[in-house]
Amino acid sequence: MKEEEKIMAGILFSPAEMELKEIKLRTHNLNVDYNNTYEDEAEKRVAILKKIVGKLGKGVFMQGPIFFHYGTHTTIGNNFFANFNFTVQDDATVEIGDNCNFGPNVTIVTPLHPMLPNERNAILDKDGNCKRMCYAKPVRIGNNCWLGANVTVCPGVTIGDNVVIGAGGVVNKDIPANTFAAGVPCRAIRKITEQDSMRYMPEVLSDNQIIEEG
Repeated sequence: MKEEEKIMAGILFSPAEMELKEIKLRTHNLNVDYNNTYEDEAEKRVAILKKIVGKLGKGVFMQGPIFFHYGTHTTIGNNFFANFNFTVQDDATVEIGDNCNFGPNVTIVTPLHPMLPNERNAILDKDGNCKRMCYAKPVRIGNNCWLGANVTVCPGVTIGDNVVIGAGGVVNKDIPANTFAAGVPCRAIRKITEQDSMRYMPEVLSDNQIIEEG
C-alpha cells in the first residue's frame, strides 16, 4: 500500500516518504507563488489555486498569505472567502462547501501523532525500518458557514451547514447544522434562528434592506 493510500485509510504513514515529500514540495512552492502575487492579479491567483487544490469552485477569493500542506487533498466550493493566513494541513481530505467565509488566521488540521513520546519518535514499519509516523482524519465543513478569526478545526471534525464558529474557537468535536458555537474547546451555544436576522437590529441595519427569500 502506498503512503498516500495509508493516509486515506486512516492508518499510520510516514510523512518523510519521497512520494509524499514530492507532493508537499510542489504545493509549498505554489504557496510561495501565490503569496508573491498582488491582490489585483485575480486571474493569476485563480490559476495558481487550481494547481494547488483538488477542486476549486467559482467565486473564490483568498486574501493571502495561504499555506496548504498537500493541497490536492482539499476541495473548496463556490463563493469561498478566506482572510489573511489561511492554513490547511490537509494530510487527510478537507472538504469545504459553498458560500463559506473564514476570518483571519483560520487553521484546519488533519494529522494526529502518537501520544507516547517513544512511539512519536519512532515506530517500526512492516519491514522493520525505524520511522517517524502519524495518521490523519478528514475534516468536512458544510455550506454557508462562517468561521471567525483564529478558529482552529481539529482532525476528524464535521461542521454542519449554516454554522457560525466564534473567534478563537478550537473545534475538536462535530458541530450540528444551524448552530452558533464558540469556546476552547468549542461547544454548541445555541441554535441560529430567524430572531438572529438583521431586521431585529435596526440600529445596525440602518437604511439597508433585507433581501426576502422566494
